[in-house]
Amino acid sequence: MAASIRLGRRAVFFALRAIKPYKLTVQNRLIIQNKRQWTAGWTGSGFRHLFQSPSFVCPAGVAPLELQMPALSPTMEEGNIVKWLKKEGDEVAAGDALCEIETDKAVVIMESNDDGILAKILVQEGSRGVRLGTLIALMVSEGEDWTRVEIVSEGEDWTRVEIPALEPVTLTTAPPTAATPTAADPAPPLTTTPSAPKQLRLSPAARHILDTHGLDPHLAKATGPRGLITKEDALKLLNQSGERLSAPPAAAVAPPAPVSVSPPIAPSTGRPTFPALSVPGKPGMPGTFTEIPASNVRRVIAQRLTQSKSTIPHAYASVDCDLGPVMKLRKQLATEDIKVSVNDFIIKATAVSLREMPEVNVMWSGDGPQALDYIHISIAVATPRGLITPIIKDAANKGLQEIAATAKALAQKARDGKLLPEEYQGGSFSISNLGMFGISEFSAVINPPQACILAVGGTRAELRLAPQNPDGPVLRTQQLMTVTLSSDGRLVDDELASRFLEKFRTNLEQPQRVSLAQALR
Repeated sequence: MAASIRLGRRAVFFALRAIKPYKLTVQNRLIIQNKRQWTAGWTGSGFRHLFQSPSFVCPAGVAPLELQMPALSPTMEEGNIVKWLKKEGDEVAAGDALCEIETDKAVVIMESNDDGILAKILVQEGSRGVRLGTLIALMVSEGEDWTRVEIVSEGEDWTRVEIPALEPVTLTTAPPTAATPTAADPAPPLTTTPSAPKQLRLSPAARHILDTHGLDPHLAKATGPRGLITKEDALKLLNQSGERLSAPPAAAVAPPAPVSVSPPIAPSTGRPTFPALSVPGKPGMPGTFTEIPASNVRRVIAQRLTQSKSTIPHAYASVDCDLGPVMKLRKQLATEDIKVSVNDFIIKATAVSLREMPEVNVMWSGDGPQALDYIHISIAVATPRGLITPIIKDAANKGLQEIAATAKALAQKARDGKLLPEEYQGGSFSISNLGMFGISEFSAVINPPQACILAVGGTRAELRLAPQNPDGPVLRTQQLMTVTLSSDGRLVDDELASRFLEKFRTNLEQPQRVSLAQALR
């Protein structure tokens, strides 16, 4: 019984689709607009009134698979379509790259979850600020005609028409005109109807001037918006009344000379009296500016920096490290064709120090301190889109050569905007090195929810006493580097931060220790 009912409904459905739409007359349009009756005619647009769903497809079309803007990072709220890697009509397999989406962290590739054909791209390349869940494309299953995909927008009404609604026109005949009165007819008496008193609108300054000098405000000529009597109008009336009182009596009273009221002088503060405008492509006036649109990455960086400085009590401690042993070991490794940088030694020394002092390897959660059972080092990388921190996972158990290769590959992917979410999320400790830019020392901002970040400056040569000499202290040149630890005062106090820096310096200045050399290769 149920099957026969479905077959009957389908037959009626396709029969109605076969009816050709006829041209609606003005009367039919009025009937549809006013009474919204179905008897006015079955048209293709009228059928959509039955199914006002954002994904309903007419029977003549093909049912699509909807592709929506996904959440590619925990903090993502909107994204930008950078590039479509597939064109309309291309076959797509599960796992194929569909498009590149710029999130609040990086440019991530969106992959397909189904097999099929990309039928329609709804959001084109270069679109910005696409909210999560927005429909960006349509797919169809394999073997279906992708050219027949049709989607009906939500709320589309089949009763809408293209022409405006007709308004009823009432034809009236003009009354017979009265005969023009001749000279013999007496003119009717002129009667004036007393008008209601006009409501005056005065500015506070104008009201004060008129009340002080006892002037009638009805004599003032309003020049302000919507009939407002301004201060200038009151002053003009005051000047005119003074001239009338001081003028000598004459046979013919000359009309009062127009009084020119000069505009108020701008205050001598150096600021313009109106907001300055900046035209793109043209030199701006003094005090103008050009608004630069911020990318998603820049907005997230601004939000996280503001959150960090306003919610985390930063504490700072610095120490100088001697890089002489590191430079010597680098030369020895270079003879064996092993290329490692000073930053690789710093990453390794930091990871080993965190393993030896697990009380520093913590983060702040909503309930309080949370100890971490992993050591993932986040390294700050500057990109054209902004600063991003790819992660070297389990750095304490990696050798220097492996750390160097991983750091180089992650830095290149970060500059190209190809980092995956798991490659920049979940770090436990951050390192920011500005020594290659000639910065001697600086303080970095903590990357929440982490507890610490190590700011590394450049190396410098200094003369210092070497007390280890058996002949007595002598002067020798040292390659010194200043590092500054920014720590969360709620988790790492000053005493703990000082001990951590001392441990870090010891590990860095003695790279041949087992903790560093055991996994050198």
